[in-house]
Amino acid sequence: MSLSKRPEGVAPPEIFYNDDEARKYTQNSRNIEIQEEMTNRCIELLEIDDDDGETRLVLDIGCGSGLSGECLDERGHVWVGIDISQSMLNVALEREVEGDLVLADMGEGLPFRAGTFDYAISVSALQWLCNKDKAAHNPIQRLSRFFTSLYAVLVNALEN
Repeated sequence: MSLSKRPEGVAPPEIFYNDDEARKYTQNSRNIEIQEEMTNRCIELLEIDDDDGETRLVLDIGCGSGLSGECLDERGHVWVGIDISQSMLNVALEREVEGDLVLADMGEGLPFRAGTFDYAISVSALQWLCNKDKAAHNPIQRLSRFFTSLYAVLVNALEN
């Protein structure tokens, strides 16, 4: 697939995922299947369910319309989602997802207190950090701000 057919090659996420695209994305059975598979794999790799049976607070980075959050719900975890697209978050609200939702640009750093989350997942979002959608965007700086703030908001990062 060429870059121009990928959303990242068309427009910034807050523009690409307008009301129509947000609804189409969320209603596409293939997208739903991929989100579910990838989220379940994240949960498996992080061994979230293998801990001690306690409920965990998970940050869903690039949560979109909450498809990944539903997988976390199904496994008994509490989640907070962050996304840059108001339209995607509006779809999540319409779908009445269980997680709390935050409108923010992950490339500006995560707007949470240090040590807030037990885990973080991201399905199909981090690639947006590498784009230079605006003159002020510097992918290296955006990646640095994101990963520095991600490390800070994770509980286990503070314990090590």
